[in-house]
Amino acid sequence: MKKCPNCKSEMEENFELCWNCNFSLTENKVLDIKDLNDNKKDINCLRCNTPYIYSGEYKFHEGPRIGILGNIFEVFVNREAFDIYVCPKCGKVEFFIPTDDSEYKLE
Repeated sequence: MKKCPNCKSEMEENFELCWNCNFSLTENKVLDIKDLNDNKKDINCLRCNTPYIYSGEYKFHEGPRIGILGNIFEVFVNREAFDIYVCPKCGKVEFFIPTDDSEYKLE
């Protein structure tokens, strides 16, 4: 776990945005909610009807990680990426297919 430099909340190692104060480690500033949702879906929470905040794209890695031979087994690994949206009021999380990934676009 790492700590947010702005509010000192604990953050997961792979997060670049603080869940508590919206401090971006990559941009080194607190982001406004409207900045987070630029070019993203405008959707509301199904529970409390609050607008979701785009939290970023998360890449899932499933498959074996076997010590020194792990690189050989990367051939058998399945990777999926999803856009994550979070409700700031109730904490509900929604996963969506990435909007900019042409592999998933319907024709």
